[in-house]
Amino acid sequence: MNWLDKLERKFGRFAIPNLTVYLLVGYVIGFGIMFLMPEMLGYLTLEPALILRGQIWRIISWVLIPPTTNLISLVFLVLLYYSLGTALERTWGSFRYNIYIFSGILFTVLAVFGMYVYYYFAHGVEVMLSSVSLISTNYITMSIFLAFAAIYPDMEVLLYFILPIKMKWMAVVYVVMAAYYFIRGGVGTRVAIGASLLNFIIFFFSSRNMRRFGPKERARKARFKRQSAPHMKYTNGAKHRCAVCGRTELDDPCLEFRFCSKCNGNYEYCQDHLFTHEHVK
Repeated sequence: MNWLDKLERKFGRFAIPNLTVYLLVGYVIGFGIMFLMPEMLGYLTLEPALILRGQIWRIISWVLIPPTTNLISLVFLVLLYYSLGTALERTWGSFRYNIYIFSGILFTVLAVFGMYVYYYFAHGVEVMLSSVSLISTNYITMSIFLAFAAIYPDMEVLLYFILPIKMKWMAVVYVVMAAYYFIRGGVGTRVAIGASLLNFIIFFFSSRNMRRFGPKERARKARFKRQSAPHMKYTNGAKHRCAVCGRTELDDPCLEFRFCSKCNGNYEYCQDHLFTHEHVK
C-alpha cells in the first residue's frame, strides 16, 4: 500500500463528494462578485500580510476568484471542468480527488507565503502581493486537466463543442502555454504555475506504480497482447469488455479499458471501475 491507500483507510470517510461542483459554484459566485460588487474582491485575495493580521478567511476565500473574467469563457470552463472533474472523481474515488485538489490549494498558499517572506527579507518591505499579481485558481484547474490527460491520453473531446481533439494534444498545448506564461509572466504567475505543476508531479510520481514502465513489464504486456488477441472477441465483434459492468467499446466509444496488474488473471476494466473494483485473488 502506498501513502494514499493508508490515508484513505484512516480518513476516507471525511472526503467531500462532488467536490468539482462546489469548486465551480465558487467560480460563479466569484464572477458575480467581480461584476456586481468589485470593491468586495479586495477582501477575498490571498494576502499573507493581511492574513497575519487576523483576516484568516483569505486562506480559502481566494478560491472564489474565477480563472477568467469573460462570461463565455466561464461557461465553457464550467462545462469542461465539470465533466473532467467528475470523471476523475469516479476514477480515483472522492478521497484521492479531494487530496489532489486540496494539495494544489495548499501548495499555492505555501508558495505565496514564501513569496511574501522573500519580499519582506530581501527588500525590507511588507508588500501587498495583489499589487504584484492576482492569485486565482486558474492553474489549479489546469492541474485537473493534466491529471485527466495523463489517465486518458487518447480520449477525444470536442473543443468548443466543434473540433474533435485527443486529450494528450490538448495537454501539450496547455504545457506550452504554461511555459510561456511562466517565462513572460510576473512572479505571482510563476508561483501559481509552479505550485500547480508541483502538485501534479508529486501526486502522480508518489502514488503510481512505476514498475509497469520497466522493460520486463513491457515485455510481459506485449507477450500477453499477442497471446490474448485471438481470444478477446466478444458479442458483435467487441474487443474490450469490463469485468464489472460488462460494457464494451460498442456501448460507449469514449470508454477507456485497462487490465489490472493486481488481479490474478486477465481481468479488464472500464475507466469507471479500474480503481474501484475488488481485486481478484
